Amino acid sequence: MDKPVAFCGRQFSGGELDLIGEVVKRHAGLSRMELAHTVCELLQWQRSGGGLKARECREFLELLDSQGAIQLPLKRATKPVGSRTRVPVSAEGEPAAVLEGKVGDFEPIVLEPVQSEQQRLLFRELVGRHHYLGHAVPFGAHLRYLFYSGKQVLGCMQFSSPAWRMAARERWIGWDEQTRRGNLQRVVNQSRFLILPWVRIANLASVVLSRAHHRLRQDWEARYGVEPLLIETLVDESRYSGHCYRAANWILLGQTSGRGRMDREHERLGVSPKAVWVYPLVPDAAERLRRQA
Repeated sequence: MDKPVAFCGRQFSGGELDLIGEVVKRHAGLSRMELAHTVCELLQWQRSGGGLKARECREFLELLDSQGAIQLPLKRATKPVGSRTRVPVSAEGEPAAVLEGKVGDFEPIVLEPVQSEQQRLLFRELVGRHHYLGHAVPFGAHLRYLFYSGKQVLGCMQFSSPAWRMAARERWIGWDEQTRRGNLQRVVNQSRFLILPWVRIANLASVVLSRAHHRLRQDWEARYGVEPLLIETLVDESRYSGHCYRAANWILLGQTSGRGRMDREHERLGVSPKAVWVYPLVPDAAERLRRQA
């Protein structure tokens, strides 16, 4: 799609329209609303409060579908008012009371990769219901984890492809354009991190982050054949302090420019800036990322 298109006060470039078409083709098994969430996250189409404009995005996708630009999946049968998709309570492990205490009281805390269909449904349900950005299928490479104390799920975490550009990250690494393009696949983005709202365990977040560092490096290379050298994440400081990242020895680099994660066109999309945190998985991560691929 070559010509830009305007919808609900937002201008979509030809590159963004191509990306939308690719997402719809690649994830044809998703519902229309799930596709809308995925597109919103990729293009950082958000409300002023940080939530995704999923309803507007769905309307835009349906407009493109009616014009023959994309082909959406058929509408799914609606559910009775008040109903919602749920995994079995026994699988979700939602307790009757708040879980409080010190992290040592809940050991061993174990990260498990999402592999089974039941785990995928559980992850989707928890993130969709309790994360402020909702559930969206990651674009490209990704790994998902649930973390447990015994049989009780405490939260979940998702890693996916990195931001296409982030000035703070590029400055810290010392990337030129050619090297950035060659080594970008060695950076992994932590795109979701959720501790369930009834879980109030002191220092849990930093402990889980620390354990995820070791697990991710092995799992990512085993699955994709690429050794990750750096993890990045974006923190909305209007909602979170980022204290758990500092406690887990992440490095605060600065703030984003306010563009979307997939902004290849250098077009400011009106996204509120986020704090940029990184964690080197090896001591010489920046040096190795500066080498020619």
